[in-house]
Amino acid sequence: MNNVFNSIIKNSGSITVGDFLTCIGVALVTGFIIAFAYMIKNDYSKGFVATLVMLPPIVTAVIMMVSGNLGAGVAVAGAFSLVRFRSAQGTAKEIAVIFLAMSTGLAFGVGYVAFGLMLGVILSVVGLVLNLLGFGDVKDNKLKKNLKITIPEELDYTEVFDDLMEEYTTSSELVAVKSTNMGSMFKLNYEIKLKDASKEKEFVDKLRCRNGNLEILVSKVMQTESYL
Repeated sequence: MNNVFNSIIKNSGSITVGDFLTCIGVALVTGFIIAFAYMIKNDYSKGFVATLVMLPPIVTAVIMMVSGNLGAGVAVAGAFSLVRFRSAQGTAKEIAVIFLAMSTGLAFGVGYVAFGLMLGVILSVVGLVLNLLGFGDVKDNKLKKNLKITIPEELDYTEVFDDLMEEYTTSSELVAVKSTNMGSMFKLNYEIKLKDASKEKEFVDKLRCRNGNLEILVSKVMQTESYL
């Protein structure tokens, strides 16, 4: 059992064609596994998933070339650091899966084929399970809304909707006020959390009666991504 964690490369200074093809082939398979796992229940672009497939064999080839050469290894590390600065900002999930792809490539590059394959498969499955279970999702996010109301200037916007907010929401906050139409109207922007999503229309109807049937917009709150 312990033999599967031994490197297949016996001499780092002399890599055979068989060793090279084995490492590159397994790296490519692992890249497909990581990419397919990421594509389930995640937003992605064609270029990003293609990168996930290609990254393990690329890193594998680079590590095999510089194996045993300290100076070349330092140069490669500097080149990898430049990639981050020339890339668009990525979410925490994207950065994590890129690190996973690179880690498997590093393992394959030094000949630890079984270790790299198991690492890629296990962490891909863990990520997939977390997505399917909705781990870390914000609870009651569907009840959170952005509410924009237009009112005539004669209404006192500080208190005019307080009773309705108390009746239909568990929390409400007036976050912005903007005058419009040459100062004859105000646009109010609220962040609210509904008590019952099924009563949203009833709530809007009562707001319409209060604001003179002027424009009302209810929209969902977009989840913010975590960036690294």
